Amino acid sequence: MDQYTLNLLFVGASFALYIGIAIWARAGTTGEFYAAGRGVNPIMNGMATAADWMSAASFISMAGLIAFVGYDNSTYLMGWTGGYVLLAMLLAPYLRKFGKFTVPEFIGDRFYSQTARIVAVVCLIVASVTYVIGQMTGVGVAFSRFLEVDNTTGLLIGAAVVFFYAVLGGMKGITYTQVAQYCVLISAYTIPAIFISLQLTGNPVPALGLFGEHSESATPVLAKLNQVVTDLGFNEYTAHDGNTLNMVLFTLSLMIGTAGLPHVIIRFFTVPKVADARWSAGWALVFIALLYLNAPAVGAMARLNITDTMWPNGVQGEAVSLEAIQNSEELDWMRTWEQTGLLGWEDKNGDGRIQYYNEGSAAIAGFAEERGWQGNELTNFNRDILVLANPEIANLPGWVIALVAAGGLAAALSTAAGLLLAISSAISHDLIKSAINPNISEKNELLAARISMAVAICVATWLGLNPPGFAAQTVALAFGLAASSIFPALMMGIFFKRINNTGAVAGMVAGLGVTLVYIFLHKGWFFIPGTNSFTDAEPLLLTIKSTSFGAVGAAINFAVAFAVARATEAPPRHIQDLVESVRIPKGAGAATADH
Repeated sequence: MDQYTLNLLFVGASFALYIGIAIWARAGTTGEFYAAGRGVNPIMNGMATAADWMSAASFISMAGLIAFVGYDNSTYLMGWTGGYVLLAMLLAPYLRKFGKFTVPEFIGDRFYSQTARIVAVVCLIVASVTYVIGQMTGVGVAFSRFLEVDNTTGLLIGAAVVFFYAVLGGMKGITYTQVAQYCVLISAYTIPAIFISLQLTGNPVPALGLFGEHSESATPVLAKLNQVVTDLGFNEYTAHDGNTLNMVLFTLSLMIGTAGLPHVIIRFFTVPKVADARWSAGWALVFIALLYLNAPAVGAMARLNITDTMWPNGVQGEAVSLEAIQNSEELDWMRTWEQTGLLGWEDKNGDGRIQYYNEGSAAIAGFAEERGWQGNELTNFNRDILVLANPEIANLPGWVIALVAAGGLAAALSTAAGLLLAISSAISHDLIKSAINPNISEKNELLAARISMAVAICVATWLGLNPPGFAAQTVALAFGLAASSIFPALMMGIFFKRINNTGAVAGMVAGLGVTLVYIFLHKGWFFIPGTNSFTDAEPLLLTIKSTSFGAVGAAINFAVAFAVARATEAPPRHIQDLVESVRIPKGAGAATADH
């Protein structure tokens, strides 16, 4: 059976499974649409949360960014996992105890202000829409290669699948679909990693193989990788070569952004009790760790395989020839990925070979000039393709390649569905029902939620055609926006009784506004086609990049909120008592909310 047919079978079977689950678990009430009827088992919810959390950025893009940068991009691992611990310890149980359907609903009630609720809706939409762009980018990348369609067609197919099961099932359908998607994506990530680890190190555990010996050279894997990349003029893979301030702020931005992401927070509203929210968080960490422990090994081993592909006889030998690329079965992956526009090369010096090296390195300049090289000839290697192409680079069986295709799509679609639900819930429940038409019937509110989700899918698909960066980079911007706007409001709402409605609103507006302006000045106005850039302009404030500015925005949010709250009247006594009651844990008791 040819590879294309295998891809169709695996992807088609996974889509049929998701749609079947959606039909079985379709939502009939707003309670089921928003919170799955609050009846989800903690282990199931932990698995669904893991799928919701491990997006296209985690599955498709993160290992690629680590592979091409090395140690400095381990910030993605540290920030995302550390942030989940913050969420599990500081926010999830208390928000579940408060017992609302949405994040803006909590902010509106806690700060006794309709204005605060609407501002929270705006913050949620801005962060979630930015995040979902990264997911749609991942969908386009996966479809364009494995189903051999262009990026636009791939996005439209993915959007149609999400539309069906998210609009029909709401949180109830999405929850059980995400359980299935987790099983698909973790299998698709782990199995190729095991194969490749066995090939390179003889160790079936990738995380251990990374610190083992390279089978061919009998040297440690990381030492071997450091040698080959420095021979090509790149920085040592394990060395820190970036700016420490930016690295710290970026990690912090990812951490607090994680804890402020509404599509993850609302997963904790689906369990019966406060204790179940804590157990859900624990199980989710276990399920997430199964992928995150393998990601550094996947990135490092993929970088070794790419180097071996480009320099089959070693760095001191000859680079891969154009003839081999055109005729070798082992290099078929280069030809197929070239057709997607995500991989490209150019024989600049006309020697019939493709030299891959760092043309900006002074250490290799003399060597390159002596050999007549005219610059790096691997002109395009989109980092989002690395995990998807990895099984092909390593010449793994066709069924493994097809499984990875299904896994990449599962990762992107699971998170996209969660984000779209957060957006539609905020619009229908917090905007339409709360501010525009408080007397709306449950039937019409459910209809409004489904229409809101359909519109959100259309907007996300359009923006996905023009992303401001690789999938993980775009997601990092979303984390910065959540960090600067939602996280401080939640933290102050739970732990600081003195913060009033005026302070909370002023803080959210200041944090979000400053961060948005800084991002746009760096990245371009990415919702206008043709004006964005995958790279930052020169930093405006010290050495802080746009993806790291969320931590600064959060500090501004806190500072403004505290200053304004101190200068204005304290919250009413009943609000302060409410905060106290939410913060005092009641262990395994039932949640206090009526709905």
